[in-house]
Amino acid sequence: MPYRLPHLHKPGPQGAIRIGCAGWGLSSAVSSSFPGEGTHLERYSHVLTCVEINSSFYKPHRDQTYAHWAQSVPDSFRFSVKLPKSITHDARLVDTETLIDEFLHSAGQLGDKLGCWLVQLPPSLPFDHDLAERFFRTLRERTQLPIACEARQHGWFTTQAAALLKAHHIAYVDADPTPDECEIKHRADTSLVYVRLHGSPELYKSSYDYTYLDDVARTLHHRAKKTPEVWCIFDNTAEGHS
Repeated sequence: MPYRLPHLHKPGPQGAIRIGCAGWGLSSAVSSSFPGEGTHLERYSHVLTCVEINSSFYKPHRDQTYAHWAQSVPDSFRFSVKLPKSITHDARLVDTETLIDEFLHSAGQLGDKLGCWLVQLPPSLPFDHDLAERFFRTLRERTQLPIACEARQHGWFTTQAAALLKAHHIAYVDADPTPDECEIKHRADTSLVYVRLHGSPELYKSSYDYTYLDDVARTLHHRAKKTPEVWCIFDNTAEGHS
């Protein structure tokens, strides 16, 4: 039997908008903004409302690690977990049932603190309707949590692709910078907004000025009027700007 997560989607009392980073390491430059004692995660979780576990893309974490992280944060805090590259980049979505089961079982140890999943696709992966249908159906059969898909090839931004994602309640990631010819013209799932700010013009390194951040804030508040879950993740972590 495939592993199936229980229905864990319980919006936290913090509200519809969640702001966080892709990781919780606190450099000396930002340490004073996260006062108190404890681990970096414990301090981080008392200032921000969510975090994206990006490290799960590169290596598996033990069940006990996920459980420990969940115990370290307030009840209202939520984790987003990125699917491993073994599924998205190595297997390229083909025959991934066992890999998905193993991953969901481990990350599922976050319990009620698990907020949503992130699926990042390689830029070289074109949209194949049958392949995408099998993959997202397999994933959806195993979890009811919100799912965001960061597609990075223009074929994924068509009416046909958007319809497939919508059928499986998958949201597009709003990414900055946006890959060439990958503008979101057709909204998929409307129950989740997931924004990833990678840094611009230099990916993962550049900071954002206050004018840009004000625009982002206004957009998030506008989207939250129509969407139950709005996430904004800063992934410009390479030099501590997030």
